[in-house]
Amino acid sequence: MKYTKFISNILGLIVMRLRRPQLRSLKNYTVVLRPDDNGTFVAYVPAIAVCHAWGETTEEAQAELIQVFEMISEEYQAASEELPKDVEVAVSYA
Repeated sequence: MKYTKFISNILGLIVMRLRRPQLRSLKNYTVVLRPDDNGTFVAYVPAIAVCHAWGETTEEAQAELIQVFEMISEEYQAASEELPKDVEVAVSYA
């Protein structure tokens, strides 16, 4: 009886782990970094509409984007949802 309950608990943990959303890091995404009109820089992830940040320098914008991405990732994880997949980005010059 003890062993049956033990095995049942282990199987339950395995199933929960398999159902857990796949965690992605910012390295799995295309990041766009561009100058803004006011002399600052904007960094964003095109695949995640709300994942954007700005800074006085490119480094500052990138550091802010990392923090924004981590917060968004935690929200998706808390909701047991997967982050969107990366998208392909085309570059054109006007």
